[in-house]
Amino acid sequence: MAEKSTNSKPKNKKVAGQPFGWAVPNKLKVPDDPLRLRIDFYNHAVRMHVFDGEVVGTKLVGAMDLAQALNRELPSNTGLLPKNILWWANSREGPIFVLWEEPKVWKLALQETALGTPRRFECPMPGLVFLCTPGKTPWVFAMKRRPTKQSDIVYRAPLCNIFDSGRVCAGSHKFPMDVAKTPDSFFRSFFSATADLRNRSVMFPENVLHLWEFLNKKKKYPMDDLVKMGTLVDLMNLDTKDGY
Repeated sequence: MAEKSTNSKPKNKKVAGQPFGWAVPNKLKVPDDPLRLRIDFYNHAVRMHVFDGEVVGTKLVGAMDLAQALNRELPSNTGLLPKNILWWANSREGPIFVLWEEPKVWKLALQETALGTPRRFECPMPGLVFLCTPGKTPWVFAMKRRPTKQSDIVYRAPLCNIFDSGRVCAGSHKFPMDVAKTPDSFFRSFFSATADLRNRSVMFPENVLHLWEFLNKKKKYPMDDLVKMGTLVDLMNLDTKDGY
């Protein structure tokens, strides 16, 4: 179909409430495609118009009712969910899977120069929360224990390559489509000392790498060293649209 044209060759007979006509020659005698329904969105209301010949019915509808009606026409399946998932949500950027990683010792590689040998660490980390979208850069935060309520405190992850917002600075690293593999993929990437390293540690507020040196080969993370960032409800309401 095409918008009505001033060209006399295509069939473009005007019909009340009918902005389109078939872009075909008149001689084919293809009837107009009549308008059946129109939805108008206002700041505070949604109005639906139903056209039945010369009769037009109008009524206000709820935006949520409209969304649910349209959603019934779309397939929806999360697939197999990771065993450590906290919740799942949909967003403008696609599905978000929120994963919980228990406190444990992680292997870390710090690339200080482009061609140099990376420094290797084995550091205990607190529990970590990953906000993951398939194939995209995740967000990472720390918590003292697996969350059970929205008021639970969220802390900054004591790691490099993370913006103040919690979004990972991926550089050239590519994250997997399988979100269950995102935490492992993150820790297998090479960390850099060139990003902002401040405000990730109480003991070492100017440089989180000094914390790594302190923690190297230890077995347990000092939870009192975590820097508070917000609460779990802040993560639930986080705008994960690309950008920082």
